[in-house]
Amino acid sequence: MEQISAFLSRVVSLTRKESHQLLRDKSSLSIGLILPIILILLFGYGLSFDLTHGRVGVVVQHRTPQSDQIIAGLHDSTYILSTQYSNFNQAAQAMSENQIDAIVNLPIDLAEQSSNPPIHIQIITNGRSATIAPVLQGYISGAITTAQAIYADRDPMNEANAMIQIEQRMWFNESANSTWFIVPGLIVLILTLIGAFLTALLIARERERGTLEALFVSPVRPLEIVVAKLIPYLVVGLIDIMICLLAAHFLFSVPIRGSLLGIISASFLYLLVSLLLGLTISGFSQNQFQASQMALLTSFMPAMMLSGFVFDTRNLPLVVQIVSQVLPATHFMTLLKTLFLGGDDWALWFKECAVLLLFVIVFTIASCLSLRKRLR
Repeated sequence: MEQISAFLSRVVSLTRKESHQLLRDKSSLSIGLILPIILILLFGYGLSFDLTHGRVGVVVQHRTPQSDQIIAGLHDSTYILSTQYSNFNQAAQAMSENQIDAIVNLPIDLAEQSSNPPIHIQIITNGRSATIAPVLQGYISGAITTAQAIYADRDPMNEANAMIQIEQRMWFNESANSTWFIVPGLIVLILTLIGAFLTALLIARERERGTLEALFVSPVRPLEIVVAKLIPYLVVGLIDIMICLLAAHFLFSVPIRGSLLGIISASFLYLLVSLLLGLTISGFSQNQFQASQMALLTSFMPAMMLSGFVFDTRNLPLVVQIVSQVLPATHFMTLLKTLFLGGDDWALWFKECAVLLLFVIVFTIASCLSLRKRLR
């Protein structure tokens, strides 16, 4: 009994000591209590494989009762947002600019085909989003078939009008190869992970080893420290970019339809954002463990879940959509997939690169402030 009593006494004492240590360690306590709340909210609201707002452009060159019925059927679908175009070139331009996800091309002789079925309707989907294209094809086909069935019920003498032959096409990813869609997204995730983790441990490591005091007594300024620490890792990151591009083209046969200058320059900007994010985290962290956890939670996980890599962020709740737009990875993901599969879109390039440049400025200021605070 005495041994059991002594054993319990030691266990209680050690448990009390570990509890006090846990309560004093705010970072571990936050990870244990706050992280599950963040993850359940993030995954619960952020994960959705449903398509609720498929943007469809309907080409109507000659309005007829049949075309009005098809348009009404698409409009009545809760999964489709339809826009009318008077000619195919307008719809094709909207598709190339990623303004719509699919085109429904109604034949100019729709009335004649209704009298002599089948009716030939062309559906073209945007292959840059492999998760949306097949689902949206099914929604459009179902809406058109339902609309024609209703039209046939209203005109029992012409039940053959419901006979429709749909011709499906996919642009920008003609083979419907998921690798073409995944690999550009993987490049974004790789640059996010490598960039943030390369620099997230720099300042924290020096603080743990005690070598940070050497910088305190030197005349260097925070901006000089930031630039000096970034340059070596920028070189490593540029090598990673070239490796990713070579692997995408030669190993996975992903087409690179945009200019290499546009892709490399945008990738360089995003790499700079990731490195500065990691350096900012390192400057505000007390140790390497805290820095690594913060880098994981603020860079890789949001980039994987909320950037559009897995699914379209437009199907998420409004609050989550707003959060996704705050992430640099979301803007780079959209730009890189367009450059790889759609070709050069310089308006989009300037827009997204301007956003990335803004992130560079913000994180540069934040990293300098984190070092200035420590240098005082």
